[in-house]
Amino acid sequence: MLAVDTAAEIQNGLAEGNAGKPENERVSIRIGINLGDVIEDRSEVYGEGVNLAARLEAAAEPGGICLSGSAHDQVKGKVQVAFEDGGEEAFKNIEGMVRVWRWVPGNIEMATKPVALALPDKPSIAVLPFTNMSGDPEQEFFADGITEDIITELSRFRSLFVIARNSTFTFKGKAVDISEVCRQLGVRYVLEGSMRQAGNRARVTAQLIEAASGSHLWAERYDRDLEDIFAVQDEVTFAIVRALQPKLELSEQMRALRKPPDNLDAWENYQRGMWHLFRYSPEECEAAIAFLSRAVELDPSFAVATASLGYAHCVRILHGISPDPEGDIAMALRLGRRAAKLDENEPFAYLTIGSASIYTRRFDEALAALERAIELNPNFALAHMIQGHALWHIGKREEGVAAIDRAIRISPHDQLMWVFLASKAIALVMLEDYDEAIAVSKAAQQNPNAAIYAFLGELSALGNRDERERAADALRRARAVNPDVTVDYLDKALPALEGRGRSVSGRSAQGRRAGLNVSAVRPPSWPR
Repeated sequence: MLAVDTAAEIQNGLAEGNAGKPENERVSIRIGINLGDVIEDRSEVYGEGVNLAARLEAAAEPGGICLSGSAHDQVKGKVQVAFEDGGEEAFKNIEGMVRVWRWVPGNIEMATKPVALALPDKPSIAVLPFTNMSGDPEQEFFADGITEDIITELSRFRSLFVIARNSTFTFKGKAVDISEVCRQLGVRYVLEGSMRQAGNRARVTAQLIEAASGSHLWAERYDRDLEDIFAVQDEVTFAIVRALQPKLELSEQMRALRKPPDNLDAWENYQRGMWHLFRYSPEECEAAIAFLSRAVELDPSFAVATASLGYAHCVRILHGISPDPEGDIAMALRLGRRAAKLDENEPFAYLTIGSASIYTRRFDEALAALERAIELNPNFALAHMIQGHALWHIGKREEGVAAIDRAIRISPHDQLMWVFLASKAIALVMLEDYDEAIAVSKAAQQNPNAAIYAFLGELSALGNRDERERAADALRRARAVNPDVTVDYLDKALPALEGRGRSVSGRSAQGRRAGLNVSAVRPPSWPR
């Protein structure tokens, strides 16, 4: 990972230095990266791994980077660097064909030089991941959980603009410049802190910083017995709110209080489950369900864990790995409704109900639930995105795009950004804005964790425009992610599109024009 990040930094730095210079004064290099055995002999290194890296270097464009398939497998989803599949190539003195991945420099420029976002019209804050100072990796989940709960509690105050967890956690483990964090996220304030545990005692420190001046508005240290850590969380939350908006009514402060589970083991299982869930892959989804199920088993009154378990059943359907889609949807609805009974002010309960209702094509119920989730937590980026999803299903495409744009603004560095963009691309296809749909779909594909759904907007737009050559290229890239992609596969992944969204899924003429085999893969039965 370090080699890839360093290579991208080098190429970006050279590109900046070359800007505006005549061609004969520019400095350009090629970089090849391979993962393999290396033989060291004093000051020299050699071996087949080195030989392949040298061949990849020669294959790169000036100013470019080439990765071998083995190197790409190790860094995929772990670095903010995008590569596109360059196909298989034969190299001199290298046995067999080698899969080559080529760097996409445009994505790196965007990632390393993000555009400064305008400040909202109300106090805005980002809560950076608290640092685990215990020296015990097992306490990492505890520090992350403190951070997430503070974000959740602050988000309940409608008078605050709070950056979502998935964006702030992109800064985890990094030495950050507070003014740059505020510029990238478009906020005025940053909360940072640390957690140290010794035996049954825990120390939590936190400080609130104003970006423009760099001044520390507030700082506090809390030494508590471990069983009191949830009370510490509430104290920190209230102290921040008092520093930002002294005139907030007491009733709003009381509304932000949420009794945590009495069982710390249940809480830890919930935190681990959410960590897996937000990695958004089929394997991680199953791990999330296991941890969240354990959390609910240990504490049946744990509302947000119950709701999150229900949402994980929806995600299982999205990945196309559900052995029983009807059963998963029924389970999601049951868990979402149970969570709402446990805590009528838990936003995640209504998000789960809304998500499951989309799959049953009860769009009015879905929108009502999602509106309730957003009412309870106006900064719930995922709820805004799924609301946009529901809106374009019922033909309100402009409103759907606006809702997804709100999600992107609330969480501009979200690890689910590819999902946000993929959904927006579909809405743009429905609006027949094909150029923008293709651009947004391609942006979704550049995300390291992007799945096959990221290609749906581009394939649909090109199919509608009968651009067969470009569609063939898009299809090649899509099949590099999933070789079995067909129109039916896309329909089974997004079953609610059936009927209302045929022009998007391209089941008939559009799909064939995009080069998709309509029935090569037989989809499973889906709820109607």
